[in-house]
Amino acid sequence: MIYSVTHATTFTYEPAVRESVMEVRLQPRSDGPQHCLTFELEVSPSANIMQYRDFMGNTVHHFDIAGSHAQVKVIGRSTVEMQPVTPIDFAAAGNWYDLDRTIDSASANEDYWEMLLPSQFAKSSDRLDDLAKELQCQRRDTPLALLTELNQAIYQSFDYVPNSTSVDSPIDHALISRQGVCQDFAHIMIALVRPLRIPCRYVSGYMFHRDEAREKKDRSLEGASHAWIEAFIPSLGWTAFDPTNNLIGADRHIRVALGRDYADVPPTRGVHKGEAQSALSVAVTVSPSDAPPPEQLPPTLVIHSRPIQPRSNRIDHEQQQQQQ
Repeated sequence: MIYSVTHATTFTYEPAVRESVMEVRLQPRSDGPQHCLTFELEVSPSANIMQYRDFMGNTVHHFDIAGSHAQVKVIGRSTVEMQPVTPIDFAAAGNWYDLDRTIDSASANEDYWEMLLPSQFAKSSDRLDDLAKELQCQRRDTPLALLTELNQAIYQSFDYVPNSTSVDSPIDHALISRQGVCQDFAHIMIALVRPLRIPCRYVSGYMFHRDEAREKKDRSLEGASHAWIEAFIPSLGWTAFDPTNNLIGADRHIRVALGRDYADVPPTRGVHKGEAQSALSVAVTVSPSDAPPPEQLPPTLVIHSRPIQPRSNRIDHEQQQQQQ
């Protein structure tokens, strides 16, 4: 299957700001069962776009828009070929002994330690400890069986409510309200399993939503980027779990970036000079490349505004788009 993806982001400012410096992670990866066939990035106002790979091998584009501007528009367009995902063989998955042996004997090129340690958004708290007890999150059965159970438990225990948390919300916000978005659920699952010595990483990307009349309805929001996790399982390698939709294997998931948590892989991140009220608009479409152009969905809006302050040379942080 070949998918066409369009990810459009618009920042608006009132009054206009001065120089903007931004980096984006919008280009799908080419590894595992997927291959990015084409990618183009359009930036307005026009800017010289540079490219590099970060420590996880994600493609990062960055640019600098000089001068005064009231809007920045960033559009990423890609086509991605997805090979069929092999069904998970539960009988072939290793046990806890196999997992420990693999981690302890890993070479420098297979270092799992970064994905075993607490990170900015995936770390312990009293409320997380309470959830771990509630879900009996401990070494039992096999790593795969436990991960499958936790994936379903998070799906059943939390309501999916778009915009119920913010881009920088700690997991306690979702734990208290028992609601959140894919970013929250991925962080919660990562924070639950890393203390069990299961390497676990955050995945930023997109999900293709099938025809709801023929398939089970997905909870995640169509028209936005998506997030899930990958856990390392002996004999199977890195395996995808989507607690937002209670899916395993990720046969409809397009991977863009890997990291310890969201802080490593925001789709957009940057700074600008000048005080302004600002708004962020995001619209994402994912469709089979041979299908008619998809209906344009309303943008997912995340508004961030603040009172106008006296002009200064202080650099203000740009908004980041939350993964819904």
